[in-house]
Amino acid sequence: MEQHTITWRHVEIEITYTPEKFGMVDHIELRTKNKAALPVTETGYRSHFVDKGSVAAHGGAVAFVTAWLDHEAERSNWSNDQLSLF
Repeated sequence: MEQHTITWRHVEIEITYTPEKFGMVDHIELRTKNKAALPVTETGYRSHFVDKGSVAAHGGAVAFVTAWLDHEAERSNWSNDQLSLF
């Protein structure tokens, strides 16, 4: 198991990566500080399983998560700007 902390678009993210979880898949967990939303989670937490070897093929957990977040942000036109109605 590996743990990494990154800052992506001003959001601090803790990444936990477990290769070959259950001997079959790679497992990525994301947790944000203060439960900040990301394009892959509104709650600040995400558990995600991918094909075994996928994370390594993308250059490791940090590169995989960064590419995943960038892709989803572009696809959904996501912004981390929080608008307040009050």
